[in-house]
Amino acid sequence: MKNRYSIILFALAITLASCRKYVEIDQLSVRTLKYTSDFRNTMNNNSVLEPTYSYPILSGDDIEITDATRQNALGDILGNVYTWAPKYTSESQSDADWDKLYKTIYVCNQVLDGVLASQDGTEAEKQQIYAEALVHRAYTYLVLVNTYGKQYNAASASTDLGVPLLTTPNLFAKLNRASVADVYKQILNDLRISISRLPAVAAYNVRPAKVSGYAIFAKTYLNMRDFNNAALYADSALALQSGLLDLKTYENTPVAIPIRLLNPEILFSKISNVVYPATSLSSDLLTSLGTTDLRYKLFSDVRSKFGNQFSTSFTGRASTKYLINEFVINNGPTVPEMMLIKAECLARAGKTADAMSLVNNLRIKRFTTANYVPLTAASAGDALRIVVEEKRREFFGTGMRWFDQKRLNLDNDFAITKNRSFKGVNYTLQPNSNLYLYPVGDKYILLNPELQQNPR
Repeated sequence: MKNRYSIILFALAITLASCRKYVEIDQLSVRTLKYTSDFRNTMNNNSVLEPTYSYPILSGDDIEITDATRQNALGDILGNVYTWAPKYTSESQSDADWDKLYKTIYVCNQVLDGVLASQDGTEAEKQQIYAEALVHRAYTYLVLVNTYGKQYNAASASTDLGVPLLTTPNLFAKLNRASVADVYKQILNDLRISISRLPAVAAYNVRPAKVSGYAIFAKTYLNMRDFNNAALYADSALALQSGLLDLKTYENTPVAIPIRLLNPEILFSKISNVVYPATSLSSDLLTSLGTTDLRYKLFSDVRSKFGNQFSTSFTGRASTKYLINEFVINNGPTVPEMMLIKAECLARAGKTADAMSLVNNLRIKRFTTANYVPLTAASAGDALRIVVEEKRREFFGTGMRWFDQKRLNLDNDFAITKNRSFKGVNYTLQPNSNLYLYPVGDKYILLNPELQQNPR
C-alpha cells in the first residue's frame, strides 16, 4: 500500500529497483534538510521549481498542426492531447505534466514542513523561504486544478472534482481528489500567509516576491470570476512592477530581447515543462495578428531566424518564442497579463474607455510607429471581446490560451465549438465539454484506486 502512494507522485515504477533509481536521482527524498541554507538551496533549485506544464500548448486553438510530418511526429500521447482524446496515456505511460507538478508540490511541502525549525539561519530568512514555498505551491495548484479539474463555478465548486490536495511531504497520504472549492481555498490561503513575509520584488524573477504573489492572486480571482478582486490584485502587482518591452527596439535584432531573468515584463518566471518545435499557429490567430504586428514578425516564422533551428520541415507558420527565449517558453505571470486582466475586469464593469486605454498602452509597444493604430470599442461588450483577442495575440504558443478557452466557456459570447483534423479524422470540442478536463492517467488510478477519473 505504501509504495503505491509514492509512485503516483513521481512516476516511480512499480518495482523496487525503480524506487532505488529514484532515490539516486532525487537526494531530497532521502537526506534530512537540517540547516536553513539547506532549505535555501532547495528553493534555489530552478530545474525543479521553474518548469510547469507543457501539454496545454498543444490543446489551445492558437495552435493548428496540419502538416502531415508534424502530425506524425507528435506520437501517441501528444496526438491524444492535440485531439482532446478521452484518454491521453496507456496504463503503462506516465503523464509528464502531472508528475512534474506534483514533484514541485512535494518539494514545497518538504520545505514548509521543516524550514521554520531549521538551524543556523535568521528568523527573517526562514520566514522568507517559507513564504516562497507557499507561493510556488499556490501557483502549482492553480495550474493543476485548472488542468485536471472543472472550471471554477461558484454554484458547483464545492462538489466538482479538483485534484489531490497534499499539504505535507507524506508520500503515503491518500490521494482522494479534493473539491475545486477546497483547492482554491488552499491557493488563496497560501498566498495570504506568504505576502507579508516577502520582499516587494525579488532580485531574480525565478524567486517569489510580493509582486508575484499579487499576480497569482489576480489570476486566481479571475478564474473564480471575482473580477473586483482580480482587478485590485492586478493593480497591486503593476504598482510594484510595470515595465514593458518596446518591440520596436528589437524589430531588426530579435536576439537582443532580454533573457527571461532580465526581462522587465516577467513577474514570476515559470517555463513550459518541455518545448515542442514547429508548433504551427492557427489560421484565425494569424489573421487576428496581421502581418504588421511585431509579435507576428518577431515571434513567428516559416523557418527560424536563427539558422533554421526548427527540428523538422513543415508547412505553415510556427511560433518561434522558444528560440528567442533561451529554448524555453515563459508561461508565468507577466506585466502584459496583469494589464489585460485589469482591462478585462474594467470591461466587465462597463468601464469601456479605461479598458481600452490599457489595451492600447500595451499595443503601442507591439507595433512600429508607422503601423500603430489605437483600437476603439463601441461598448463594454466590444471592449471585452477586444481584450480577449489581445490576450490571445500576446500569449500565443505558451499554453495560456487553453486555460482562457476553458474559463470563457462560462460566457455565452465566447463559448465556441472547436474543430480539428488530425491524420484524416475530424475532432470536435464542444463548449463546457468534459474533454476540457485532462484525464487522470490510468496508471495512477490502478495504483491508487481512490483516485477518481474525470467524466467523459
